[in-house]
Amino acid sequence: MASLNVGNLGDYLREQRRSAQLSLRQLAEAAGVSNPYLSQIERGLRKPSAEVLQQVAKALRISAETLYVRAGILDEREREELETRAVILADPSINERQKQVLLQIYDSFRKENGLNATEAVKDAGDADEGVGIGGAAGTGAAGTAPEGRT
Repeated sequence: MASLNVGNLGDYLREQRRSAQLSLRQLAEAAGVSNPYLSQIERGLRKPSAEVLQQVAKALRISAETLYVRAGILDEREREELETRAVILADPSINERQKQVLLQIYDSFRKENGLNATEAVKDAGDADEGVGIGGAAGTGAAGTAPEGRT
């Protein structure tokens, strides 16, 4: 099964290299790995380390996390979370304090949604607990605002 992931990784790397119009030799040089080693990765014969994948991703100007998922090192959901965090941290239009506050809010929403999903499964059909209360509060708040304005 691991070789299947490595094969998919190799095919994906080959596609990315060709779309970047780089030869195998050029990519190997840009990534700081040997030409034969990169060729073996593309053919699915070698499973590269996370460090090598990061170097290759940088040379291809693609997300290292995407390569980690393809290689089976990282779960898809973990990749999405890491990419979201990276985008927030890279935003030059907000300062460091704002970035940290935004990440804290992001974490709290993720925790809240994780708990709510668990409660929804556990309390399905029970309108007095978990999801039922949250739904009623949301409806009331939405229903009250328009009436107050008219």
